[in-house]
Amino acid sequence: MAGATEAQRFIVTDEAGRLDKVLAGLQMIWTRSQVDKLIKNDQVQVNDQVQPSKYKVKTGDVITVAPQTVQATELVPENIPLDIVYEDDDVIVVNKPQGMVVHPAPGHPDHTLVNALLYHSPLSTINGEFRPGIVHRIDKDTSGLLMVAKNDHAHQSLAAQLKAKTNLREYVALVHGVIKEETGTINAPLGRSPKDRKKQAIVADGRSAVTHFKVLKRYQHYTLISCRLETGRTHQIRVHLQSIGHPLVGDPLYGPKKTIAGHGQFLHAKLLGFEHPTTGEMMQFEAPLPPIFKATLAKLDKSDLNH
Repeated sequence: MAGATEAQRFIVTDEAGRLDKVLAGLQMIWTRSQVDKLIKNDQVQVNDQVQPSKYKVKTGDVITVAPQTVQATELVPENIPLDIVYEDDDVIVVNKPQGMVVHPAPGHPDHTLVNALLYHSPLSTINGEFRPGIVHRIDKDTSGLLMVAKNDHAHQSLAAQLKAKTNLREYVALVHGVIKEETGTINAPLGRSPKDRKKQAIVADGRSAVTHFKVLKRYQHYTLISCRLETGRTHQIRVHLQSIGHPLVGDPLYGPKKTIAGHGQFLHAKLLGFEHPTTGEMMQFEAPLPPIFKATLAKLDKSDLNH
């Protein structure tokens, strides 16, 4: 069964520059490649005129994206157990385990969080056929809380909150080395690495990315920190912390080869807060650290504490 999203309009306020880059920034749930495809297929207009990706938009321009057909039935619902922290008619808050991919992608066609969610409930159609309901993502080997939209109204509200930076996303991370500062902010733009397409990197013309961190506990060789995201770029925490010389423990992509064995990076989305799309109530949720994370910290408490 095919469905269609409504046409979407965006008014350019304080951003200007290339159409593809501005639109990807305005609509956080689309990747740059998705935006490029929409523009090439004449699905995007600026002030009622089709324009190329390189067209320079300016403040006050109106960008319109044509309705998108959604073939949600191409995804197979799968009866996979879910750790649902909260659910109502609009939203689901789920605690994603380490090792689970959020949505189908090349190399991961099924057994994803989306497959499990579709078995459980109808989802919004606003984000294309392979990402129904998905407002934001966390990496496969990152555990923790995600908000999922069950209808298009909820999706638009939650996406707008991400754009406006009014929601709360706080992570717990274990990093290599001892961070001397109690708190800090990393403000460095991120984009695809020119050296390795699998990686993100700090690049001059990348999308703005801001991570705030706070030290929770220091060990002799490691530091436990909390990270609060202002933006939600791909691999943001992992790249930002590597850039200041404190890569995540267990990170197979950005960390050192000599690290603590686990199921990937020790990164957990612990806190999630947002305004409910219908009631306007501020809601906040918390998920405990996964067992392997807690067990690793218990070992460090015995063997690596500063005395």
